[in-house]
Amino acid sequence: MKFRITIISLFFILPWTGSIMKVHADDPLAGFIKESYESKADSLTNALVKQFLNTTKGIFWSVPRDRSNKDSETKYIYWQQAHAMDVIIYSYERIKETNSSLAFNYRQYMTRWYANHANNWYSDSSDKTGFVNEYTDDMCWICLTLIHMSEALGDDRYVETAKTLFDNSILPRGWEDNDGYFGLPWKLNSTDRNACTNAPGCLVAAKLYEKYNDQTYLDAATRIYDFWENVMKTKFNSDGRVEEPPLSYTQGTFGEACRRLYHITNDSKYLQMARKVIYYAVTSSRCVDRNILRHEGTSMDQSIFKAVLIPYAVNFVLDESASKVYRQRIATFLENNAKTLWSNLDKDSYPKMYCNYYWAEPVDESSVPSMGAMVSGASLMENVARMAMVLQDKTSVETIEYPLYNSRSNGIYSLDGRLINDHSDDISDLKPGIYVVNGKKLVVR
Repeated sequence: MKFRITIISLFFILPWTGSIMKVHADDPLAGFIKESYESKADSLTNALVKQFLNTTKGIFWSVPRDRSNKDSETKYIYWQQAHAMDVIIYSYERIKETNSSLAFNYRQYMTRWYANHANNWYSDSSDKTGFVNEYTDDMCWICLTLIHMSEALGDDRYVETAKTLFDNSILPRGWEDNDGYFGLPWKLNSTDRNACTNAPGCLVAAKLYEKYNDQTYLDAATRIYDFWENVMKTKFNSDGRVEEPPLSYTQGTFGEACRRLYHITNDSKYLQMARKVIYYAVTSSRCVDRNILRHEGTSMDQSIFKAVLIPYAVNFVLDESASKVYRQRIATFLENNAKTLWSNLDKDSYPKMYCNYYWAEPVDESSVPSMGAMVSGASLMENVARMAMVLQDKTSVETIEYPLYNSRSNGIYSLDGRLINDHSDDISDLKPGIYVVNGKKLVVR
């Protein structure tokens, strides 16, 4: 017989409400990171919760809870709520098996955030979700966090809300220009199609395709990609900039959209683009200051940008499809940022341990601490902890973020969760490699 099958019992597969997991025994970066960052992540995320989270509403304040005018300063903070909650979700995924009481609290914060519509200030009488906003980019960021919540909690109501929001209020706003390029406008009735809308819009569409296997979403993702690839080519000479000036959040988000499109389509152009834009974000002098991500500004928008880049840069590092050289360089950079941030924190003031806008300098004690800066620092530590847990040794286990289509485990899947055949277990046409057939890992030689 042409094929020899090996069944490996250590590998198991869960439906979309869980995750695909695999042991990284053969990852060339296994053992690359020696230090654990979990306790540091615990400290920073707890400081974020203690100082900035209204735990009864699941909504984050822009300034610490002991400062005046908290509510007024939080009134128009909406899209930032998505990235602040994302830190809680990453922490939940990390500790849910080891700290049940804290995991319970985190679940409560997520459900309250959802019930209070992430502090959405915009009102639309036709909105059945509570998350519609005149700014298209705001809704895209919210969708990404809703999807992440479903992945973490195993509850489809959040991704269903994201689907409704995208179907009814995001995708219909898109329009095609005279050159045939389709993109999303920055806000309702706007002609401005910018990076901060189309980068997350592309990623939302890709993630919805991964969940629902609906060609409409893949078409939207690839058309938005084509539009923005053309922008980068004609305006920025394809040097890796997603926009001008280059900002960490759009670099990371577009990179993640490209990485996921690669795993959906197996077209290498997407992985090459992912590498180019993420590597630019961590090496260009436009983005980095003395080997640390630069100070991007003190506004609530600017201060939270790095919180968006970091998880997607880590996803690239953990993607074994990418070049080892680039993965290693990015991992080294991220770990150095985490060590630098930690060395500049005032640990004696914990839990009032605030992050600065620039991680190589301690926070100015005379200034009002920023929720955006705190979220960026906590995101860095949570995601470096996640990276370290995978790369520390050869028995590390990673939770892969590729959901299985239609919540099924029957059929044949690639290791990254891409459906190959959903109605058969016939492996006669498979190339040599590792597959998941009806929930079990099979090696085809």
